[in-house]
Amino acid sequence: MARRIPDDRLPLLIETATNVFIEQGYRRTQMADIAQALGLAKGTLYLYVESKEALFDLVVRHADDTGRVGEGVAFPVKTPRPGVTLRYVQGELARQQRLPALAEALARRRVTNVPHELESIIRELFRALARNRRRIKLIDRSARDYPELAALWFDGTRGGFLALLEHYLQDRMRRGTLRSVPDIPAAARLMLETTVFWAVHRHWDLNPQPVSETTAENTVVHFLVTGLTKE
Repeated sequence: MARRIPDDRLPLLIETATNVFIEQGYRRTQMADIAQALGLAKGTLYLYVESKEALFDLVVRHADDTGRVGEGVAFPVKTPRPGVTLRYVQGELARQQRLPALAEALARRRVTNVPHELESIIRELFRALARNRRRIKLIDRSARDYPELAALWFDGTRGGFLALLEHYLQDRMRRGTLRSVPDIPAAARLMLETTVFWAVHRHWDLNPQPVSETTAENTVVHFLVTGLTKE
């Protein structure tokens, strides 16, 4: 029979496990580490999840939940079949790559207001990253010792973002509506990494600046738009 877990216990489990996986990476994290962080006996943790694989699958799915966390989850969470977690991550990363403002810009034949267009692209990217920051940080950190995850993240998602940004910059520079740069791939990487740092990684900075989300977003937009546009 599925166990009934107190409503406040599941969010704490997900938050704590996410933090430990981010700090230590997937391979180094042990169930004992998470139990200790929760203040539980290791055996008690197995009342919630069958294995580390089950726990990782759980946090990947719910790390950024803002409503009822894990509603409908039955305990103990079963170990997923081989490939299930990776397929879920692949689907989520593909979903995050759907950026309508960038897609519309790439399909646009006539450009009338490049600063506004570029601002829309950067804000859309920033907000998509910020909404999924814990999952992104979790995947980014765990990919270092999880080769299959690394292929999805570095070659797939990040590579896909870079290809789209390179295509956009190349087209607008060819039209003469953006400033020329010494190297377009480097400029696309600068755009992406600047946005990723302020939308995601700064929240794990060991010496963070007290910057609000709005200020961070507006600063990134101002910096990139004024640096690339001619007006």
